[in-house]
Amino acid sequence: MIYDIKRLKKLLDLTTNIDQISEFGGGDGGVVISDTGKGVTKLVSENSVIVFGRRGCCMCHVVKRLLLELGAKPMVCEVEEEKEAALLNELSRINDDRRNGSIEQFPAVFVGGKLFDGWDKVISTHISGELVSILRDAGALWL
Repeated sequence: MIYDIKRLKKLLDLTTNIDQISEFGGGDGGVVISDTGKGVTKLVSENSVIVFGRRGCCMCHVVKRLLLELGAKPMVCEVEEEKEAALLNELSRINDDRRNGSIEQFPAVFVGGKLFDGWDKVISTHISGELVSILRDAGALWL
């Protein structure tokens, strides 16, 4: 999903400790998170599909491209290396509010506000033919 970076900053500034986000990839729906807080929870809850990954992560790119090809238009958030542990902790906290388990590595994919898992689950679910219906149920696909 293509977000206006000024609108996204305003949205996050209302409820967050994220003090610095910046656009990457020429306006293709990605942001770089330099700090974490309540804004991450808001991003997860307000986006039907959101991918969190390391800045420049090739698997994050693969997941993004697959979801785009399916028509899902995911929000992609890349985290700076020095903030990875804090974001993983925040995502695990969000996930624990919804189900047991923790997030140990990137990319972390949330579908419908719930942790879907990493790139391997996205790919395997796509191969099995189940991914489109899951995305449709989450409201990420219209048809």
